Amino acid sequence: MGSSTQPKLPVIDLSLKSLNLNSSSWVTKCGEVIRALEEFGCFIAVFDGVSRELRDATFLASQELFDLPSEVKALNILSTPYNGYIGQQPMVPLYESLGIENATTNEGVESFIKLMWPSGNQSFSESVLMYSKALAELDKIVMKMIAESYGIEEHYESIRGSTTYLLKPTKYLRATGNEKMLGILPHTDKCFMTYLHQDEVNGLEIMTKDGEWIEVEYPPSSFVVMAADAFMAWTNGRIEAPTHRVMMTGDNDRYVLGLFASIRDHIIEVPQQLVEKDHPLKFRAFDNYEYMHFYYTPEGVNSECPIKTYCGI
Repeated sequence: MGSSTQPKLPVIDLSLKSLNLNSSSWVTKCGEVIRALEEFGCFIAVFDGVSRELRDATFLASQELFDLPSEVKALNILSTPYNGYIGQQPMVPLYESLGIENATTNEGVESFIKLMWPSGNQSFSESVLMYSKALAELDKIVMKMIAESYGIEEHYESIRGSTTYLLKPTKYLRATGNEKMLGILPHTDKCFMTYLHQDEVNGLEIMTKDGEWIEVEYPPSSFVVMAADAFMAWTNGRIEAPTHRVMMTGDNDRYVLGLFASIRDHIIEVPQQLVEKDHPLKFRAFDNYEYMHFYYTPEGVNSECPIKTYCGI
């Protein structure tokens, strides 16, 4: 464990039963969300929109997916780099993930199922679809809070309809020996917003603005809400995408469900309200999916801050 002075990520109660749009507590919570994101780029949300049964069913479905033969999983090829199947990579031998595009739609989930289970898998498709839809509701709440706090509701409304969701079931193999082992290399996410949900095994670490790694402990009933690169550009750099990694210890595999929100077919521009004397315009208008493709070019990979290289001013 780190020293007792190690900062902890803020925990914010966003359970549906505690949210009342017309109350003063809503305004207070919006303030907490913005402060957490401005300080850390992420926070832990307590959210009751995903029931315990649904959570268990989706993690079970995810384990069933990883038990499929490698050649079946390898059929999960998507046009956006690294959104499809990744596994057996020498740099990150413990890491494996698949990507379900448009996971909040029947079509998206069904086209994934057809590849993995040609004869169908109803329990998988029901769990994953319900889960993705429930978690997309958390995204809507968080984005509403951010838009209201910054006074950019109209601007958010214009991109909201272009949000697409990728669900990424991820597995980290247990570490061998007593050493901490790298699960995934330090990175920022390239989408707009990320929602992470884990089983009982911790491993996520976030880098603070002072360059210190903090270990994130979060129970299976909560979610890590994290800003990604496209969101950082949209907020004119007020909220930075945090660098994060996974370090594995202990004798258990770690299962994670990540819901990645991106903006498709819509040019993202910094809202005028976020440009002022103290905050001059830092980013040009850009396309989220084109940026994801740019990131995997030599220029993107070698850049210290790819989003600034891509559309920074």
